[in-house]
Amino acid sequence: MTKYDSTYDTKEHIRHVGHFLKNYFFEIANRSRNHDASKLEEPEKSMYDEFTPKLRAMTYGSDEYKASLKEMGVALKHHYENNSHHPEHFKNGINGMSLVDILEMLADWQAACLRHDDGDIYKSLKINKKRFEISDQLYEILQNSIDKTFWKK
Repeated sequence: MTKYDSTYDTKEHIRHVGHFLKNYFFEIANRSRNHDASKLEEPEKSMYDEFTPKLRAMTYGSDEYKASLKEMGVALKHHYENNSHHPEHFKNGINGMSLVDILEMLADWQAACLRHDDGDIYKSLKINKKRFEISDQLYEILQNSIDKTFWKK
């Protein structure tokens, strides 16, 4: 009986994993180029022109911030409907998202912190845990991901 050599099967497995990782990479690259493109057209453009400077001075998650989101109304609804990196895009929130959606969401949250005078990704993550009913496990994964991106403000 010939002794089994796993080299071929292992190399084939490596090629398959590489193929799947490249698919994710290409999807992430596409999203990085097209992130929030809907903000550049109506009905969103004029709303963001008005509210972005206002939101900058507000504390994320504050009552004032929440009231502004309500004022953004139809345009913000349009934004959520057209961008799957927002939990509001899905009927079941975060549970409807893909891993790529979640990764884009986290990068979006990190970038949004840069827009706020008192932005802090760790505070935002804590607020969003409650806001979007993020499980403890996913919360820890998101924290680990922030830590590993060498987050700096």
